[in-house]
Amino acid sequence: MRNKILAVSILAIVFGFAVNAYAASQNNGAGMGNQNQEQSTSTVGQQNKEQNQGQQGQINAEQHRSAVANFVQSIVQVADREGGIGEQVKLIAREQNESATTTIQAMEKVQTRGKLKTFLFGSDYKNLGTLRSEMVKTRNRLEQLNRLMENVQNEGDKTELQNQIQAMAEEQAKIENFIESQEGKFSLFGWLVRFFNR
Repeated sequence: MRNKILAVSILAIVFGFAVNAYAASQNNGAGMGNQNQEQSTSTVGQQNKEQNQGQQGQINAEQHRSAVANFVQSIVQVADREGGIGEQVKLIAREQNESATTTIQAMEKVQTRGKLKTFLFGSDYKNLGTLRSEMVKTRNRLEQLNRLMENVQNEGDKTELQNQIQAMAEEQAKIENFIESQEGKFSLFGWLVRFFNR
């Protein structure tokens, strides 16, 4: 019992420190003199660093959008040449295109979540769940494409489908790594819940 009271006390102190640090960083903008200019320059440097990290996150979403666009365009071209399975392949392409929009929105929401909120409560598990759900749907579509590929007569089309399936599988691995890195972030309340569940 004493250990739990001690843990709650430590958590309250750390929480108070985190809130004060956040409030101090918000008030850093207004100031006078050389020291405040140096702090302002430091703050600008930090903001630039955060913007670059944010842009890197957008690049990840943009890379995913580009990869899906290439995937959709390539398999639609194959569908146009392959009469018997063409409509099924076009349906898969359309579904994957819609899925990409959901995936990109979820990734951007996870990446733009505030640092303080993440520190206190953890990652955006709702949108990480959305990403996992979209991954399952994509995996099912890739399995459908593999089955349909058996009916493709043209070896060039078959090779193109194989290449696109492989590229999309690699894209799924990148999303899985993204999810795992976000789920692994430390949070105060997550730590507290794990402590009391021991």
